[in-house]
Amino acid sequence: MTDLQTLIRERLTHKRGGVLSHQGYVLGIDLGSYGLRAALVDLSSNSFTSVDTTIESAVPDQIVAHVIDISRKLLKDADVATGHLVRVGIGFGGPVDLHHGVVRLSPRMKGWENYPLQERFEQAFDAVTLIDNDANLIALGEATFGVAKDCQHVFYMHLSSGVGGGAVLNGRLYHGATSTAGEIGHAVVGKGWDGTGRPETLEELVSITALLRRARALGLETNNLDDIFGDHPVGQRVVKEMIDLIATRCAQTVAMLDPEMIVLGGIVVRIGGDHFVKAISDKMNDFIAPQFARPVPVVASILGPHSVTMGAVALALDSLTD
Repeated sequence: MTDLQTLIRERLTHKRGGVLSHQGYVLGIDLGSYGLRAALVDLSSNSFTSVDTTIESAVPDQIVAHVIDISRKLLKDADVATGHLVRVGIGFGGPVDLHHGVVRLSPRMKGWENYPLQERFEQAFDAVTLIDNDANLIALGEATFGVAKDCQHVFYMHLSSGVGGGAVLNGRLYHGATSTAGEIGHAVVGKGWDGTGRPETLEELVSITALLRRARALGLETNNLDDIFGDHPVGQRVVKEMIDLIATRCAQTVAMLDPEMIVLGGIVVRIGGDHFVKAISDKMNDFIAPQFARPVPVVASILGPHSVTMGAVALALDSLTD
């Protein structure tokens, strides 16, 4: 990965901003996507520090208290005085209600239903706080600091235990009418492999669980995603099917959104590697109708475990211009 300090310094130096955009501090928080992470950006020096820890509880209040504690320590270690923190951005691994600042639910943990996440952090830090889901923030992070930093129109697809996505249009996150824009994993892709004729979603076909289930159905007994990308003929078939599905959805996304770039991320992409990404890119560009003329790059994300926190920082920075 390109040195994160360099990426951040370059982008902050040139980023447009309002009256607060060159003073104070911004805190970006990843609440659960890559454990618990907090990133502090000094807007005057364009410097960056971060801290991370594991999730040791399944209770929402305890998880929030833990990440608040590590964030306070980050501020203390940087000698940030009260009142110098101008914004907090938070990424959460599930759907959120942007207008009310609450978590709708968590697909992985119970107890998050209608959780007042924004309120908890505003009480803790006395700073304006913004929340969004993790896939959206990875999209914004890559478009601001990462591989798509020179693009205004970007679509991001996340391939992991679930399938998510986010769209950046005209340099800003696009949320749609109910804050669910970009959720490509929920898109119906036609009749699947379960034999019932029921339309299945992309997530039901290319999430990690779905890939392992498909491999077992074809005769490869494994719980290891690495085996899917190995030399076994069944694994190679599963990967080919996955490439076809993802490339088709990406081609449809190009037709709908006309992005400059499509970014792929998540553990499936990390294990699949460059060959996997290139195969999707080649097939997607074969699928694009001729009238679009130009090829659209399909690339892997580069921010890695910092992607959600840096997306949260980008969200906070964007709010300074509103």
